Amino acid sequence: MLAALILLGYLAGSIPFGVLVTRWARGVDVRAEGSGNIGATNVARVAGKKAGALVLGLDALKGALPVLLTLQLMPGEPRAHVSVGLAAFLGHCFPVWLKLRGGKGVATALGVLLVLVPWAALAGAAVYGVVVKVARMSSLGSLSAGVAAVVTAAFTAAAPEYAFLSGLLFAFMLWTHRENIGRLLRRTERRF
Repeated sequence: MLAALILLGYLAGSIPFGVLVTRWARGVDVRAEGSGNIGATNVARVAGKKAGALVLGLDALKGALPVLLTLQLMPGEPRAHVSVGLAAFLGHCFPVWLKLRGGKGVATALGVLLVLVPWAALAGAAVYGVVVKVARMSSLGSLSAGVAAVVTAAFTAAAPEYAFLSGLLFAFMLWTHRENIGRLLRRTERRF
């Protein structure tokens, strides 16, 4: 059962909502516009804030729903919950439908953490909102949110595996944001 749930998590995570919504809303391929990323921030740039908000919600749901299902079918198995959450996140970052070229995983990680470590997810979302409002840079907000989520998870996670997952997701987000980090260090990152 766990193998099937992991596969389901990956396939759910790999649904490219950014591509689908932007094609529906504007008739364009988001990968050829703006930063080329399929995530909510670039969708908002390319297709408007409503489309970006829709993608944010859908990308969070595709992380949350497989984990919720796993919690129902395998209660008391935190390693299973973590495995499915990680699979959904990796599905978003490396979707089979887009030749393994996906998004940065922030919204999907948010969905996973909302289910497993809700205080960490809420702390991350709050920090993201403040940093983006002040600095007007989504990448800086995302990275700051990741730090807040990891720290909060260390103190609030119901199982150590959940806190570990929070750190692992943040490590992957550092990798998916490597170009943004370079631009942040050079002070050339795009504001909005």
